Amino acid sequence: MNGFGKKMIKVVAIALVFGLVAGAAFQGSYYVVGKLTGNEKVSADATETSTGNKGEISGTAVSTATTVSDVSDIVDNVMPSIVAVTNISYSEYRNFFGGTQTYESESAGSGIIISQDDENLYIATNNHVVSGAESLTITFCDEKAVPATVKGTDASVDLAVVAVSLKDVEDSTKEAIKVATVGDSSKLTVGESAVVIGNALGYGQSVTTGVISALEREVQLQDESGKTIKNKLLQTDAAVNPGNSGGALLNMKGEVVGIVSAKYSDTSVEGMGYAIPISSAQSIIEGLITRQEVSEGDASYFGIAGVDVTSDVSGQYDIPSGVYVTKVAANSGAGKAGIKKGDVITKFDGKEISSMEEISDMMQYISAGTKVKVTVAQSRNGYKETELEVTLTNKK
Repeated sequence: MNGFGKKMIKVVAIALVFGLVAGAAFQGSYYVVGKLTGNEKVSADATETSTGNKGEISGTAVSTATTVSDVSDIVDNVMPSIVAVTNISYSEYRNFFGGTQTYESESAGSGIIISQDDENLYIATNNHVVSGAESLTITFCDEKAVPATVKGTDASVDLAVVAVSLKDVEDSTKEAIKVATVGDSSKLTVGESAVVIGNALGYGQSVTTGVISALEREVQLQDESGKTIKNKLLQTDAAVNPGNSGGALLNMKGEVVGIVSAKYSDTSVEGMGYAIPISSAQSIIEGLITRQEVSEGDASYFGIAGVDVTSDVSGQYDIPSGVYVTKVAANSGAGKAGIKKGDVITKFDGKEISSMEEISDMMQYISAGTKVKVTVAQSRNGYKETELEVTLTNKK
């Protein structure tokens, strides 16, 4: 081989060595830079882990999930559908001299504009937000405030609907507000991002973010009467504070997937807020909106007098929470069905009740002659519960 051929072989060999070294160096530097910048890319083969030998447990796949840090577009779109709810109520207390005095208290909560018809806007919120209200005020996103009335409540699931007459809403406010878009809470998955909007601490609307941290979490809470209610709720680590109750839990589409209900309060616990799943709440809300009060001529009569049995009284006297029957009217529906003095009514028309007020409220929408299911803890049977069918009579 001549000198020129030997030189060419050396050149080719050197080029091959340089290519291999440069390639390895380039890949190594690419990997290091990727690690430092957080932009490392994983090849398609690396997204799936090999199962290895037969029977070997496979590793987890590389996730393609992203974290959403900017929710401003969601907030801009949804904020007009969120309102502040101010509840003015009155309470009596015994003074030092043995007399009674009345004082006024004010509480703040949130609500969601859920629908409207030709006459009213309907706002979904929590029952405990509007409980005992002597007057209610709704403040919209443009800071305009209007009076409101309670359309209906369901204490057993802590839901309520408030109605605002469109006649009381200024045209400029109608242009500013929106009706919320409802999503499907049954399609939520643990770990997906979530947003909470509400009237936190009564200071005005604020926004917090987090994730859906649990589904169908069974939670025991006390209602305003002290009765313990148990529901399956959504759990989120988005901050929930007093005043957020009745506000919106949103998915990343800006759809309402839950109605904020409570924060778990304990010195050793952080980041546990709860919301009522919208898929289970929606039918209840629609029922509260569409129900109509019966006319005076069709008004129904149950036929009992009773006192409320709170959780404190229940524990002290070892009787169920509900309504303790103190009197049964002769020939009334209650008397004919077998309800006796000393019994405790725990459910009326299929819903758990904790006060005479709740029974009276429900009967406004039930006409005489209607048959309702009533669950009674009978004193003569050691307060064992039994379900009775009561035909409501005419109020006259």
